[in-house]
Amino acid sequence: MVCDACGRVRERPESEVCEHCGAGTETAAAPPPESRSGSRSRDRDEQGRARNARPRDGLGRPLPYDSPGVARQPEGVPRSPGQALTEAQRLLDEGMPFHAHEVLEDAWKAAPEAERGLWRGLAQLAVGLTHAARGNATGALALLDRGAGAIAPYADTAPYGIDIAGLTGWARELTRRLEESGDPVPAAGTAPRLRTGAP
Repeated sequence: MVCDACGRVRERPESEVCEHCGAGTETAAAPPPESRSGSRSRDRDEQGRARNARPRDGLGRPLPYDSPGVARQPEGVPRSPGQALTEAQRLLDEGMPFHAHEVLEDAWKAAPEAERGLWRGLAQLAVGLTHAARGNATGALALLDRGAGAIAPYADTAPYGIDIAGLTGWARELTRRLEESGDPVPAAGTAPRLRTGAP
């Protein structure tokens, strides 16, 4: 889960307050119209946790309640590492890096301790691309740097065929591009290849 206020990956997504910036889980989102009139309380998921129910676009930005949106990735789906990488790649190729990050975040949460940094770094790279496509160069630069740093220790082993060298090179190139212009990038056209030899 990513904080809508600061754009950082939440380390404790069950908390109602972002541990990085202190924002509430719905700080950046307008409340539903019904709650402004006092007749509807905060959006909640099936477990009763606060969760914004607004539809989202392909880059994960909240839309008005009555807008059609892109279906969110269900949370907690058990996938093998290969399945997670395949699904994340599909979403990246379709220009939906925010949704790819959700798949990678599930893999991070389910990964053995020795691999958590890898999956967290991949999720951060996806969020970095999300911010780059949204035009938030500052957030993109921070997450690209963090993500590349998190996956770098896995370069010698490259688990699951993940192209660590290619991904760190991609992050450096996107960083250079953003530092030069700061302009939004096309998400699908800028998406990295997660695995060696991937089309």
